[in-house]
Amino acid sequence: MFRHQALAALLACSLITPLALADAKKDGEMLKLASTSGCMTCHSIEPGKPGPDGMKPIGPPWTDVAKQYKGKPGASEFLTRVVLEGSNPYSSHWKGKVSGLSMPPNAVAITEGNARLLVNWILAL
Repeated sequence: MFRHQALAALLACSLITPLALADAKKDGEMLKLASTSGCMTCHSIEPGKPGPDGMKPIGPPWTDVAKQYKGKPGASEFLTRVVLEGSNPYSSHWKGKVSGLSMPPNAVAITEGNARLLVNWILAL
């Protein structure tokens, strides 16, 4: 019996490890894309990072974005458009939680395809 348990544990580890490595690689790629595109200037992954001079953060943390849009139809397309075209802070459900600055259009900083990849990664957080 012990032998079967050990074999099952070894098999489980061998299946999980490549998956975990793939996720870590994807995380690294997406964080690099976010950094080179300027996203990390205003956003963090998790809550707790204050904005400049200890003020409210400029943009919402991505885990909060993922929670806000979880399971909502069209969320990926909507957020991709926001990344590319910018947002209006006065019609935002983030009002009062982050600074009053709107997200600027970022089509010059990131391609639509990369914006979509990044948005889908954020929604999976």
